[in-house]
Amino acid sequence: MQFVLASNNQKKLLEMRQILANEGCTVISMAEAGFHTDPAETGTTFEENARIKARAAMEACGQPCIADDSGLEVDALGGAPGVYSARYCPGTDLDRVEYLLHNMENQENRAARFVSAVACVFPDGGEIVVRGECRGVLLREMQGEGGFGYDPVFYVPDEGCTFAEMPQARKNQISHRAAAMTAFCAALRRSGRLEAQV
Repeated sequence: MQFVLASNNQKKLLEMRQILANEGCTVISMAEAGFHTDPAETGTTFEENARIKARAAMEACGQPCIADDSGLEVDALGGAPGVYSARYCPGTDLDRVEYLLHNMENQENRAARFVSAVACVFPDGGEIVVRGECRGVLLREMQGEGGFGYDPVFYVPDEGCTFAEMPQARKNQISHRAAAMTAFCAALRRSGRLEAQV
C-alpha cells in the first residue's frame, strides 16, 4: 500500500518510510505526488491537527494520505509546548530548545513526553487516528548531534541517552512516532486495508 505523507519535513518523511517499509508499505512526499498543501493547524490537540493535514492532502491528490502531528509535553510547564512545539518561539530548532531550557531553568520536575498523533484519510472517506507516546526527562543542556527538534535535551532513562544520541534504528523502535505507527498498522490490519505481513 502506498501513502502520501502530508508534511514537508524531510526527516519525518525518512522516519515514516523506514517504519512503514517493515509493513510492506511505501510513503511518498507531496512533491512526489505532484501537489503541495499547507493547511492552517487550527486544532487544539495533536489528533485534530493530524486529521486536518491528512484530509487537506487527500482532497488535493485523491490518494490515501497520512499525517503526523507531534510535539513535546512537559509536566512542569502544564503540558507546554504541546501542539505549539514547532512554533514555541520564532527561529530555529536551536532557538526553541534554548527557549525551553530557559523556561525550565528553575524547575526540579523534568518529566516530559513526546507525543505523536497519526491520522490517515482515505479517498472513500475512511479515517484512522492513533496516538503514541515516549516518556523521558529533560536535561539541562544538549547532548548529541542526531535527530531534530527537541531531541538533544530529551533523555530516555531506559536507553541511557538522548534521542539525539540514539541510533536511528533504535529510535525507530521506541519513539513516540514508532508507537503511533505500530498502532496505525494494527488499525490498518483490523480495517482489512492492510494484510498482515508474514
